[in-house]
Amino acid sequence: MAPRPAELFSPNSREGVFQRVVFGVAGGRWSELPDLYAAKTDVRHPFLPGAPVLRTRDDLRAHFAAGAAAAFRIEVTDLVLHLSTNPEVVIGESTYVGETSSGTPFQVNNIFVMRVRDGQIIESRDYGDHLALAAATGRLPDLIARVAE
Repeated sequence: MAPRPAELFSPNSREGVFQRVVFGVAGGRWSELPDLYAAKTDVRHPFLPGAPVLRTRDDLRAHFAAGAAAAFRIEVTDLVLHLSTNPEVVIGESTYVGETSSGTPFQVNNIFVMRVRDGQIIESRDYGDHLALAAATGRLPDLIARVAE
C-alpha cells in the first residue's frame, strides 16, 4: 500500500481533494473514495468505451469495488497540478506504476479534470490509459470487444 501523502494542501481544497483521490486509489482506500464526491455528481471516463456515467455515490461505490477486487499494488508518480482561473477546477496529471496480483508490471498515465465545490467533487473527467491497464490485467480482449460495439 502506498503511504498517505504529506498534507500539502487543505484537505477540502480543490488541490487537496484531487490529492486525496489519487493517493486514495494508490493506497487502496476504496471505501473512503465515494465520500469525496457530492451526493449528485457527474463522473465520466471518456477513454473507457462503454463506461457508464457515474452520477451517485452508489454508482461510485460499485465503480471503486471493481478497483478493490482487482487487488493490484500501485504508487503515484509524476504528480502535477494545473490550477484553473475557475476556483472550482483543478487539472491533475499523474502516473500509477504498479503490478497486478499476478506480478505483471504496468504503468497507467492519467489526466483528471475535476470540479470541486465545498470539498466534494461535483464533476470529473478521468482520462486514464485503460488500454495499458487492460493489457496488464488480461482484459484486453474485453476492451477490444467494447470498442468494436
